Formats: sequence, structure tokens, C-alpha cells
Amino acid sequence: QVQLVESGGGLVQAGGSLRLSCAASGSIFSINHMGWYRQAPGKQRELVATITSGGSANYADSVKGRFTISRDGAKNTVYLQMNSLKPEDTAVYYCNAAHLTAWTSTDYWGQGTQVTVSS
Repeated sequence: QVQLVESGGGLVQAGGSLRLSCAASGSIFSINHMGWYRQAPGKQRELVATITSGGSANYADSVKGRFTISRDGAKNTVYLQMNSLKPEDTAVYYCNAAHLTAWTSTDYWGQGTQVTVSS
């Protein structure tokens, strides 16, 4: 099992910045992808950004150029730096850790942290 603890959400004005953190513990040796997803009220959960154990990052088009995902292997922590925030970024942000193969995906989720961007 893998446990994920998120922090860093909050209320910010449009144009502001926040940094989310996600600390992983437990059976992390199997994890080869970590990332952030978000879910706004009445909408499906969507990918925000992911990063592999090798450091390759992937972003949703809506956040490219504004958000940066990074990881600290020594701390087993992944970060999401969010700049130039927009009201449409308001959502609950969930940390994800996954063991991906060509055939399977084993996913673990954090409890979520609320990000609210006021206009």
C-alpha cells in the first residue's frame, strides 16, 4: 500500500500562485508515475500533470506554461507549482501515485486539497 498526504491548497486571487505538495510513504518502490488530478463541482476528475520516476513531465493543455510539476526523490514528494491562477482552476486537487505497465495500472490517491481562485 501507498499513502499520500497532500498539502498547500487554499484561497488565492486570480493571477496568484500556490504550491501543492504530496508526500508518499509505504510501498513506494513500485511507483513509477506520480501526478495531480483535479475535480471541479459537477465535472469529472481530469489530469493536470504527471511526472515519471525518470523526471519526464506531462501537462494538460489548460495548464501548460502556468503549472510546473516536480519531484524530490529523497523526500518521496511531488510538487505542483501553480502560477497565473484563474478562477477556472478552482477544484479539489488530488495527488496520484501509480505503478504503470503496458497492461495494468495500480493507482493510489490522496484525500484531496481544495484550491479556490477568486476573480
